[in-house]
Amino acid sequence: MPFGIAMEADGEGRAVVRPLLTDLYQATMALGYWRAGRACEAAEFELFFRQCPFGGSFALAAGLRDCMCFLRAFRLQDADVQFLASVLPPDTDPAFFKHLRALDCSGVTVQALPEGSLAFPGVPLLRVSGPLLLVQLLETPLLCLVSYASLVATNAARLRLIAGPDKKLLEMGLRRAQGPDGGFTASIYSYLGGFNSSSNTLAGQLRGVPVAGTLAHSFVTSFSGSEVPPDPMLAPASSEGPTVDLTASVDLWLKRVCTHLGLGVQEPHPGERAAFVAYALAFPRAFQGLLDSYSVRRSGLPNFLAVALALGELGYRAVGVRLDSGDLLQQAQEIRGIFRTVGAQFQVPWLESVPIAVSNNIDEKQLGRLAQEGSEVNIIGIGTSVVTCPKQPSMGCVYKLVSVGGQPRMKLTEDPEKQTLPGSKAAFRFLGSDGSFQLDLLQLAEEPPPKAGQELRVWPQGAQEPRTVKPAQVEPLLRLCLQQGQLCEPLPSLEESRAFAQQSLSRLNPAHKQLQNPTAYPVALSEKLRALVVSLSAGGPL
Repeated sequence: MPFGIAMEADGEGRAVVRPLLTDLYQATMALGYWRAGRACEAAEFELFFRQCPFGGSFALAAGLRDCMCFLRAFRLQDADVQFLASVLPPDTDPAFFKHLRALDCSGVTVQALPEGSLAFPGVPLLRVSGPLLLVQLLETPLLCLVSYASLVATNAARLRLIAGPDKKLLEMGLRRAQGPDGGFTASIYSYLGGFNSSSNTLAGQLRGVPVAGTLAHSFVTSFSGSEVPPDPMLAPASSEGPTVDLTASVDLWLKRVCTHLGLGVQEPHPGERAAFVAYALAFPRAFQGLLDSYSVRRSGLPNFLAVALALGELGYRAVGVRLDSGDLLQQAQEIRGIFRTVGAQFQVPWLESVPIAVSNNIDEKQLGRLAQEGSEVNIIGIGTSVVTCPKQPSMGCVYKLVSVGGQPRMKLTEDPEKQTLPGSKAAFRFLGSDGSFQLDLLQLAEEPPPKAGQELRVWPQGAQEPRTVKPAQVEPLLRLCLQQGQLCEPLPSLEESRAFAQQSLSRLNPAHKQLQNPTAYPVALSEKLRALVVSLSAGGPL
């Protein structure tokens, strides 16, 4: 298995959720359906959420590719059925377990919002139809695959909105994640949500997420300064000309840098300098300095400059510096100023634009400060705040039965907020003439689709009165992904879904993208769907 215990490989070597990653009551209900002779009745469930996460007004739909892989590989193995037999009543008819062993998703059809779609409360992320017993068994795994992926993608999208389009965001939360599967999922879907890269190499290997990383404080502090590189010689970047003793060149540059900065040559830590030299010899084309192992101003910065300038003489350019403590914004401004003066002093213009990366438990508030106008920060590493979603640890997705045997089903409940919308439904997005998103409409699947330019009377969720709308454009939201167990079209790549998410966000009104006190995006019901809700709520016939 490439990662956590919940996963196994399908026939193409992809990681998929195992069927028994579920709640026991799914198996007990399956037995109940089977005993009642209802196992093969046609049924439909919808997977949706009731409120947008993080107090916002939008979410990103994610996890669809994982759902498709799970459904295509779904099969209970002998060991799975044997375990279920051990936890169900001992007098259970063996024919039931034979039925379970024969299950696959060849009778399942799924319609879904495409990966990376903007999603709003009540609008199905997935419509799952098939034999009642089987689609009931799919509830918990599908919720597990969609809920956290969508939560992380939405969280990442919020962080991207705060950072703006130009700052690079690095996800580095694997060590803070809720287990290996949570860490892997977070790395994938933070990228979908708008991050540029991840530190997680497995996400790079298995899902193509761009990976990035350099060195930690342990590497720097492991050197004392007495170490002698076995081969300190470095050839020019052009490969033309004699090799140079990098250690000796760095020592010469350190004297010049310290004189310029008004420091004693003994102040920069020799172990830190030795670590930088060792890293530069290993990565001359990708040298980056971690500046705060000792003192940024008196040690990290002069040591970095000495190595960067020595490399520069050989035609190499340092790729950046990183800060991991202190006032990151202020330090970045000071460092940029020093880069400018040193670059001018030694006629090295490229030094002025060396990227500055920062990290250190950065949350939304700190990110806003680092992204403000005039900030000299270029790259921001975020771990805990993206992978653990501390503002809201759960998406709150639900999976509810909406029809059996072609007849609508509705949960009324004592809590009006938990009432469900009955019947098999279609969903459409109304757009303005400029392509901006205006409203999402839910209607019964049997109704004719709305048309652009057609005036309609709809009932916004929560409103007491209908509203008349006339969309300039209409987009169907739910795509047929799986029909009778077969993929209907190739699934988009992660890169394509990421681009689609960003393009979708660009079409959302700024009032709905506000992270504090946003305007709620309207979701409405057709008149026919609302009439069905009213009828069933009043105890009318199914």
